[in-house]
Amino acid sequence: MGAFFDIAAAAVRRAVGQAPPRAAPSPARDSLTGLVSRAEFDEALDAALLACDAAGATASLLYVGVDNFRPINEGYGLRIGDAVLVELAQRFAACIQDTLASGGPLETPLVSRVGGDEFVLMVPGDTGRATAAAEAVLATASRVLRVEGLELSLNVSIGVAAYPQHASRPKLVSHAGLAMRAVKLGGGGCFAMFHPSMAVDLRDQAELAQDLRHAVQRGQLHLVYQPKVDALSLQVTAAEALLRWQHPTRGLVGPAVFVPVAERYGLMREIGLWVIEEACRQAAEWRLKGLRMRVAINISGQQMRHDDTVEQIKASMRRHGIRPERVTCEITESVAMEDTAHTRKAFERLRRAGLHVSIDDFGTGHSSLAALRKLPAAELKIDRAFVTDLATSSEARSIAQTIVQMAHTLELRVVAEGVETAEQRDLLVAMGCDELQGFLFARPMSARAVALWAAEDDRPGAATGGAANFRASLFEATGTTPL
Repeated sequence: MGAFFDIAAAAVRRAVGQAPPRAAPSPARDSLTGLVSRAEFDEALDAALLACDAAGATASLLYVGVDNFRPINEGYGLRIGDAVLVELAQRFAACIQDTLASGGPLETPLVSRVGGDEFVLMVPGDTGRATAAAEAVLATASRVLRVEGLELSLNVSIGVAAYPQHASRPKLVSHAGLAMRAVKLGGGGCFAMFHPSMAVDLRDQAELAQDLRHAVQRGQLHLVYQPKVDALSLQVTAAEALLRWQHPTRGLVGPAVFVPVAERYGLMREIGLWVIEEACRQAAEWRLKGLRMRVAINISGQQMRHDDTVEQIKASMRRHGIRPERVTCEITESVAMEDTAHTRKAFERLRRAGLHVSIDDFGTGHSSLAALRKLPAAELKIDRAFVTDLATSSEARSIAQTIVQMAHTLELRVVAEGVETAEQRDLLVAMGCDELQGFLFARPMSARAVALWAAEDDRPGAATGGAANFRASLFEATGTTPL
């Protein structure tokens, strides 16, 4: 390992020399952080890997991406964002210097910023050494950052690729980057070693994204609708529009597969606008048939960050003659709790438009009463994970009961999704839950099936067995009843 250190140290000293003060960075340094530039890092990496070859040693790369960095730039401004990156750069350099100090006399930390919020770090030694370094970087990144009076908490995603185990020199950085992106796709906040399947998965996602770009124009997307029912009367109160993709060769592709791809490749805007238009069109068609109920549309984080999303919803409602209180915008708790300028403006626009707002997947994030009070929400949806465990977990029951009580304190309705058993239903009703949704009442179905179900349910004597039904307040003439 000594050869590795000697040659790598010499390469870095030759490339960058002594680090100058940050106020006057040298051309060999990143202008913001003062770290080794990407070009000089590559030179040092080449030299270090040659040393590995000569000595039969190993080395690893850590590719570090900051999780959810964009909301910091958007919410607090670029100056704060830059200050966060400078602080992280200093922490990473110190962290790697400490790691290297235990293994050899490398004088200059091999850390470089390779993108806006991405860093690459070189560590000598095998994957065990790289794992220790990754854990140290995770720990240092998670410590509270104090910037201009603000206290910010961040996590990072780290991909690790070892030489020569995981890649040759030309692919070492890209393989570490693939591992980092795989971590981000899984939620971030941890690290992963590169595996060849990661490259296959990302190629598959790229192919899906290419096909998804044309899915709207080619008529491959469609909506299905899952009813929500009143917890006491079991009458249908609303239907949630759920997106499906009928791929020409893959068959039916579920949203859990293609929505993350759409978000990653910037395709959710076009798809989201199509969903809004189609849901409003369908609501108008149901109205003509006498079927009155609220239609719920899922709004993604990307849509919330676009200034014209609410205007697009309003325009679609005007085209189809739908009043705003008959449209629910379901927004996940994680997106709703983003305290950014764009998110706050989006909620204000939703409030002014009179739209019915639902906070989806509630209970999985870190909401507070103070934060909820500021949102123009009308309802909370208890995440299905708690509903699934109601019958077997006292903790799940306690969380669900707390959510119901908190929501009612704020005069919000509560919807429980994922209800599949009569026992779950009875527990939720006893807690005071207002609406229920799940396979116990109805599976997602086509718009035509919803209308046929309602028509069948409207016959005398129909729906008398306690199942979900449309009688009498929903499936009736709407001429004199406001929408």
